[in-house]
Amino acid sequence: MEITFHELSVPASGHLAVMAGEDGALGASAKQIDRRASGALARALAAAGFKGKREEVRDVLAPAGGKLDRVLVVGTGKGKDFDRAAAEAFGGTVYAQLAKGTEEVCVLVDPVEGSRLKPAIAAARIAMGARLRAYRFDKYRTKEKKDAKPKLKRLKIYVADPAAAKRAFQPLSAVVDGVFFARDLVSEPANVIYPETFARQAKTLAKLGVEVEVLDERRMKTLGMGALLGVAQGSAHPPRLVVMRWRGARKRDAKPVCFIGKGVTFDTGGISIKPANNMWDMKWDMAGAGAVAGLMRALAGRKARANVIGVCAMVENMPSGTAQRPGDIVTSMSGQTIEVLNTDAEGRLILADALWYAQDRFKPRFMVNLATLTGAVIIALGHLHAGLFSNNDELSVRLTSAGKATGERLWRLPLDADYDKLIDSDAADMKNIGDGSAGSITGAQFIQRFANGVPWAHLDIAGTAWSKKDAPTVPKGATAFGVRLLDELVATHYEDA
Repeated sequence: MEITFHELSVPASGHLAVMAGEDGALGASAKQIDRRASGALARALAAAGFKGKREEVRDVLAPAGGKLDRVLVVGTGKGKDFDRAAAEAFGGTVYAQLAKGTEEVCVLVDPVEGSRLKPAIAAARIAMGARLRAYRFDKYRTKEKKDAKPKLKRLKIYVADPAAAKRAFQPLSAVVDGVFFARDLVSEPANVIYPETFARQAKTLAKLGVEVEVLDERRMKTLGMGALLGVAQGSAHPPRLVVMRWRGARKRDAKPVCFIGKGVTFDTGGISIKPANNMWDMKWDMAGAGAVAGLMRALAGRKARANVIGVCAMVENMPSGTAQRPGDIVTSMSGQTIEVLNTDAEGRLILADALWYAQDRFKPRFMVNLATLTGAVIIALGHLHAGLFSNNDELSVRLTSAGKATGERLWRLPLDADYDKLIDSDAADMKNIGDGSAGSITGAQFIQRFANGVPWAHLDIAGTAWSKKDAPTVPKGATAFGVRLLDELVATHYEDA
């Protein structure tokens, strides 16, 4: 879909999308259309009980008094609430409503009364929302009917300062590219994306200036990554540790920030095997790693002025004659020993070695890991928030703020010495599960033991990595949760001025 920006005017024909605020108050452009139609637009909205609430839509076909084919009126809510997220939702809603009906849509961006969002920024965010909603993973559909596919090829956005809107959209479009990269990785089946092929995809980021290094099984053995290797030993696919480096700060040797992703490309549970029902969902147990790879693409694409490390721990967790057994004891890279009581609590094992490697080699300012770690976080928070655990209040506040700004919301949950005792083992330094209570917390407590005092946060994204229904900017399927959130964190707090 081609997106262009134009001087604000009202096209005489075609398919249009316009804004309406709370109580159905039309913007200046929509009022102009209404005058041409002798008040038909306002009458149609009133008859339909249109209130202008956020994402509320009314479709007016072939209004009288002109040559317009269609006017889609989309509610923007109260002016004071029309922020970046609302503008993105507007763009996504327009795309969802009109993509199958025409090849070209014109969007009129009027200032929303009471909003502090500049029209050019609103236009850029509308374009971003439309692109985000336009994502489709359809490469394996060979018999899809033509009518089921979107027709929309051109989105023309009319705004008072199109040049400023275009400038604002350029870095946002790079972020969308990162989101799409992550969604593609997470959407692929496990016979296509496994540790080696994930690493191969990560290497494509080199064309954007990302330095990519891949550690193989032999190298990880040399480093002593017994926790990660233990998870991988049951699979025919060997593990990989993917290390991505973006040096965008003025000082190339300045301390980096570091993001680490759990990359279990398929999780059967190992010997502690999962029930067959819905096991197919476990292709997205590498969504944390997918988000980290997507983030690195986003940062490189928009030339972020920061030094950033991305580490993806890639394994497949399979049952076989060589698989790790419940009760096995492994030695992590840190030297700490782990009694593996449940082979389905594998994500924390691979993160243990990945975090230790990252802090030991790169000495980062902080580490944030993303993982589809526990079903317990879904019980606690549903699918609206990801769980946030951290040893650092400032980092937690900044992550939460970035989540609110991007709509990728976080909720902080506790860490405590009394919870930590639940993973003490009689046979080793720790065990990989607790007593069955506070499952998300004990998982986080386990990972914290490998942060080694570095400022750290753990995002449990099990409930937010995949969606079974459409949202304005997130079609159902892989969400790429974390890409926009962490890009916002870097952009707001960790780039050169």
